[in-house]
Order: sequence, then structure tokens, then C-alpha cells
Amino acid sequence: MKQFEGAGAALVGLSVDSTFALGAWSTAMGGIGHPLLADFWPHGAAAKQLGIFNDSFGIANRTLMIVDPDGVVRYTEEHTRTLPDPDAALGKLQELQGGA
Repeated sequence: MKQFEGAGAALVGLSVDSTFALGAWSTAMGGIGHPLLADFWPHGAAAKQLGIFNDSFGIANRTLMIVDPDGVVRYTEEHTRTLPDPDAALGKLQELQGGA
């Protein structure tokens, strides 16, 4: 998504699935234009560190996070049955950058 790159941001996906499963999913979706990170082993270690691991289902909750260049999480938005709104996410990013 070029508008995020233009705002100095990088999009990254994180899943507890294996790299092979992520590759198959990406192909089935017609290709994903940003990196997909496999948090497979130890299962969900990164998701647990971020506080988004769902122990009941063994998955990472669908979460939009904005992390600053120093690695500090500045914004978190969880989505259960919805997808993040790219325009709203870009607006929040710009607000955090002092531009909105």
C-alpha cells in the first residue's frame, strides 16, 4: 500500500502459521504485497510478547499496531470479525506523526 510507504511506514503481517501455510495463503489471495512473518516456533512467541496471542484458540488475534521507529507500540486496534480500515489506519498514523 503505497500511501503507507509515502508516510514512512512499513506494513508487516504476523501469523502463528508456518512459512509454508503463509505462502499458500498468500498465493490463494492473489499475492500479498507486504512481508508475512511466521511466528510458528516457538508457537506464538512474538504474539505473546505483543499481548495479542489467544490462548483459547492458539492463534494471534487480528490486531493493527502502529510501532514507532524505536520499537514502542503507540497504537493498538483489535479486530474480531472485521478488517482494519486502511484510511482510518493511515489517519491514525499521520496523527501520531503530528500531521493531523
